[in-house]
Amino acid sequence: MDLRKLKKLIDLVEESGIAELELTEGEEKVKISRQVEAQQIAPQYIQSPQIAAPQVIPQSTSEPSTTEQSDKSATASPSTEKHVTSPMVGTFYRASSPDAGPFVEIGSTVKKGDILCIIEAMKILNEIESDKDGVIKKILIENGQPVEFGEPLFVVE
Repeated sequence: MDLRKLKKLIDLVEESGIAELELTEGEEKVKISRQVEAQQIAPQYIQSPQIAAPQVIPQSTSEPSTTEQSDKSATASPSTEKHVTSPMVGTFYRASSPDAGPFVEIGSTVKKGDILCIIEAMKILNEIESDKDGVIKKILIENGQPVEFGEPLFVVE
């Protein structure tokens, strides 16, 4: 399926107001769905793994250190603040469904093994667990946003 056709389908979903469209042509399958969140409409499309493989782009080491330095100087000592990073490329979700409440909020106390979020990759929902005990100080990614491997998701102190 070519990109022009996908673009037309996305535009059709946006204009019509429908919540979801699924189309199958031979072995290709496309699902386009809209999520209304905080007065913002975000169309999404997912292609089968045979069509497009996800790319892993290494994160530059200078960028997180700048962020870490500004966060540390503003809020906490360097030894207690840790980032929970994404173990994969995918789409970040704070809750198990659009109707459910988020797994954690800023100020939530978490223990090692508690579920923090879900990352959807290739139509598989992966629960991301905390690897340490602490308190959620910041949530660095908006719900429904794409994330890269190694990208910081939460600041836990």
